[in-house]
Parts: sequence; C-alpha cells; structure tokens
Amino acid sequence: MKTVTEFPRKVVEFPDMGIVMPDGCRLSARVWMPEDAGDDPVPAILEHLPYRKRDGTIFRDQLTHPYFAGHGYASIRVDMRGNGDSEGLMDDEYSEQELQDACDVIAWAASQPWCNGNVGMMGISWGGFNCLQVAAKQPPSLKAVISLCSTVDRYADDIHYKGGCLLIENFGWASTMLSYSSRPPDPLLAGDNRWRDLWLTRLENQSFLAPLWLKHQHRDAYWKRGSICEDFSAVKAAVLSIGGWHDGYRNTVSHLASNIEAPVKGIIGPWIHKYPHYAGPKPAIGFLQEALRWWDRWLKGVDTGVEADPAYRAYVMDSVRPARWHPERPGRWVAEQEWPSPTIKTQTVDLIPAGEPAIVASPQSCGLAGGEYFPFTFGPELPGDQRPDDALSVCFDQPELNEAVDIVGAPEVEVRLSSDRPQANIAVRLCDVHPDGASELISYGVLNLTHRNSHEFPEALVPGETVSVRVVLDQCAYRVPAGHRLRVAVSNTYWPAIWPSPEPVQLTLSAATLSLPLRPLATGDEVTFAEPEGATPWATETIRAANSERHVDRDEKTGIVTLSIVDDFGEVRDLAHGLANGSIARETWTIHPDDPLSASGKTHWTQTLSRNGWSVRTETSAEMRSDAQNFIVSARIEAYEGEKLVFERNFEEKVPRALL
Repeated sequence: MKTVTEFPRKVVEFPDMGIVMPDGCRLSARVWMPEDAGDDPVPAILEHLPYRKRDGTIFRDQLTHPYFAGHGYASIRVDMRGNGDSEGLMDDEYSEQELQDACDVIAWAASQPWCNGNVGMMGISWGGFNCLQVAAKQPPSLKAVISLCSTVDRYADDIHYKGGCLLIENFGWASTMLSYSSRPPDPLLAGDNRWRDLWLTRLENQSFLAPLWLKHQHRDAYWKRGSICEDFSAVKAAVLSIGGWHDGYRNTVSHLASNIEAPVKGIIGPWIHKYPHYAGPKPAIGFLQEALRWWDRWLKGVDTGVEADPAYRAYVMDSVRPARWHPERPGRWVAEQEWPSPTIKTQTVDLIPAGEPAIVASPQSCGLAGGEYFPFTFGPELPGDQRPDDALSVCFDQPELNEAVDIVGAPEVEVRLSSDRPQANIAVRLCDVHPDGASELISYGVLNLTHRNSHEFPEALVPGETVSVRVVLDQCAYRVPAGHRLRVAVSNTYWPAIWPSPEPVQLTLSAATLSLPLRPLATGDEVTFAEPEGATPWATETIRAANSERHVDRDEKTGIVTLSIVDDFGEVRDLAHGLANGSIARETWTIHPDDPLSASGKTHWTQTLSRNGWSVRTETSAEMRSDAQNFIVSARIEAYEGEKLVFERNFEEKVPRALL
C-alpha cells in the first residue's frame, strides 16, 4: 500500500469531540477535517460503530479517515452508545436507539459551520449494516452510503440463521460482543473520576444476546425490522456496495445491485472480512480512491464518472490448490453493465439417474473442512481440501470438462427427497475437483427442510413423504479449468457451520438438478482499479505478536471430535497516547459423529487495557449445548482492575427448539 503524506488540504484531528443526543447522552467521536473547513465548509462522512475508536478500529481508521479529510471531508468516527468512550447503554444490534442516534449525528454534522450540509455514511460489517438501515430512514442530509460486507436480510443472510438453519456464529458472535462491550472507556478521555462508574454501569446492564436471538428462530417481526429487503425503495441515497468472495456476506452486492432503485453500483473481490485497500487474499484495490469518486459525485456534485461505471464489477477467481489461507488469489476483474446480466445463461444438469435413489445419512462431524463462516484474520480460516467432507457426503461428479467455464452468480440445486424424521437439514456444496482428486469449495448452501416453503411459517416434514426443495447456493465468480470436474456434495449435517438436527436423519433423494449460471469466456471486458493508498499508518509498539491456530482432534476412546481455535490478536501500545490493548479468543467445538445432542460450543475471551501502572482485564466465557427440546446457553463476565475482581455476573437460559 502506498502511504500518502501530503494532501490537497491540511488536516486537523479532534480525538474526542462530544456529540450530545436529544436525551442528553454524550457520544464520543474522533473527527478529522480540513484545517480551514470553518472558512470553506466540507461534506461529512460518518462511521458509527461499537468497536472502540480509541483502540479497536484504530488501525483501519488511521489509514482511512485522515485520507478523506485531506481530500476535503469531515470524517467522523463515532463510538456507538454504550461502547468505547461514549456514554449510555447498548441493548441489541441495530436497535431503534442506535439508528436514531445515527440520524441525530447526521443532523448534527449537517448543521455544523464546517459542514456544507451534505453527509455520507460508510462502514464494514456492523457499520455496513447500519448505514443501509439508516438510509432506509431517509434522514434529509444523508446523500450517499458505502456499505461493505453487509446484508439486506437480517434473518436469511447474516450470522444468525441461513436457510432456516441455526448458524453457530449466532452463539459465537454473541460471545464476541459480550467481550467487546465489556471494556471500559479510556480514563484519559472519560476522566479519572468517571471512567470506573461508566464501566461498572455498562457491565451491570450488559446483555448476552444469544438467548434473545435464539428466541426468534423464524423470520418474524424482529428480523424484518432493519432488513431493507422488506422495502428496497425506502433507500433513496446513492449506494456503493462492496463485498468479498471469502467473506460470509457473498450475496449482498448482487441483491443491492439488483434491487435498489436509487443509484447503485457493486464491487466484489477475492477478500475476507476486511476493507479492500488492505484486505487479503490479494489483489487489494484502491478502495479509498473509489470511495472518493463516490463521495465527490454525491456529496460535492463533481462529475467523477461513477454513474457510467458498470453495475457490477466482480473478480472471477481462478482455480487454485485447496489451502486454509491464500496470500494471493489469481483471477481477473470483469464488468457487467447491467445486473442481473443478460450475458449469463443457466445450464442445468441432472444429478441422479432415473430409478437410482441416493441415501444421505452423514456423520455429525461432516463440515469440518468448511472453514470459518466469515474469515477476518489473515490466518488458517478458509475452506480446506473438501475431500474429508466429500467422503462423508453423497457426491455427484460430472464428466471432465473439455473447456473452462466461468460460474458467475448463484448456483441452485432442486431436489426431490423424503426424510425419516420431521425435522432435517440439507447442505449442498459445489466443488472444483482437480485431476489428482483435490477438491476446492466453490460455493455452498444449506436449508432447514421445515423451511422449504417459508422461513416465516415452517412446516414439519411427514416422514417418508416426498417433497420438492430448492437449495440456493451463495453467489460466486469462479473459473473451473479444462480437465477438472464439478462435484455436487450433499450431506444432512454441516458442523460446525450449522447446529445439528435433534435426531440423526436419513434423507432419500429421488431426483436432483443442478442449475449453473455460466458467463461467456469473453475477453476485453476486464476492468482495473488503482493500487491501494492510505494515510500514515497507526504508530504502535508491539508487546505481543498476533498468532492464530486451528486444530481438529479425535478422541479414539470416546469418538468425540473437537475443533480448537485460538486467535491471539496480540498486544500493542499506541505511541501517541500510551494505551496498550490486547486480546485472545479461544473456542472449542465438540461433537460425536453419531450423536447430534453431543454438540457443544465453548468460548473464552481475554481483553486487557493498560497505561502507566493502570490496568484492567475482562474474562468472558460462554457455552452452548442442546437437548431434543431446548437450546441451553450460559455465559460469565469477570472484570478486574489490576488484579482485583471488581465485577462478576453469570447468565443462563434455556430456549425451546422450534422445528430447528
């Protein structure tokens, strides 16, 4: 990445600008703007997050926000209510309070003497979600958004449920947020006499969100609120949507490019859950330059040519050897002037010969080759060689390809099947099989078969009765070379991506058809992006280096299979204000191949903050298991000032299963 140190306008930073909400709650913002903005007002850009501007997102903030400011913007990074250095309490993700606070910050920014009245909003993940949801509320000054790694449907395409199946990330993310939100404000900003009171009040009111999310197992009003797919027309601001093929949110760019009535463009690259100016696998792109083109057009009225950009720019990934991490992903950028594209044609393939039913009865441990749901470290989180999971699935291999094919879009598999139990799941994977047998995951989809007709009104299966179902796989852009074969692998378990059915299940497949979206192998339609740029990086001292580990073990005595994960995010000290922060996450996921009720997940997070003899630490742990009727979740927070335990709290709740 090229570091830019000189900008058209000189930048001034305000590390703790207070923004008081109508109810008196003070939000803390870190703001960069041109030094002369008071004389020459500029548009504002808001990023509104719970992830702590002081020590949480500072690495990416330092690359990004001063860059925007140097090009004539007031770039505002706000700690959400109840997090970081802001006052108040947070009760849930994407709450009405959160969205109203964002609207109030937008109105505040637009009214400042240094702002020209136009505001943009951007963010990745949580910030990508809430900028779309805020746009749907139509605050008058919000003219444009840039949403990365986000969703349009909180139920069907987030970290909670997928295809009506319960994602393990529902519990994993609740555990993560329990840890993230357990940290105090910085005493240098909150004050020596206030930080502890704010911290303890925050801890006393902190929620463990897994039980709440588990109580909404169907697509009800809880999930519809904040899902902009309920009314795409509500979004009037111009939308630039960006995603990554190695992220969990692979479908959003297509959904937005297909449905938003306001000006919209989409870009999706080979990346994990990161901003694309520093993401991996490479190639990264000049995201900040693309963002400036978007902001300049919609916030300054400059003709930058963005309206003539292709509707959908996608990185078509080449076939590679399976690996848990790829530093670089070969491929090429292609452009579609329209999306959906008329150039993409569907090819159908019958998978099951007539009169030859296939029996699917996978061990509960099938799925361990699938990788993380949304990788966000530069470590061993990607899907590995699929052969271990293929061996536990029913596979339909296609003939060797005589010529390469580009799969661009969402593959689908239609199946006629019966189940021997009233609730069952199905997982379908599309794989690229190399000549030597190595199997690379292209895309996958899962479906709770009781949701075959509706996520809102599921229907139990009648054992032995044949039904037709459609499994939509995630969007992809992938070139399968000549000499390789396509494989469709079907299982009825996919651990630890989804929680297992309450009973072992056997599916009988009597017919199945694969539909492939194929793009012509044209040339001359490639597009390019500028090389990545950023402002001066965050200046730190490394105290402990980061490290990630993944291990799968099988106890030969008990048969239990355990996935152990350690993500040590290291510890660093900020050279400007001296605050040191560190964190370590540990997870274990265990299951017996023959017993779905043996499934268990445990997490433990350690967070540390210190400066000049002052130190705090939080230890948060959580566990999830189930019986045939209920999910059982528990959690614990311990907070230490120095070595003194100053707060502890336990959570435990049992939530009935509802066709899940």
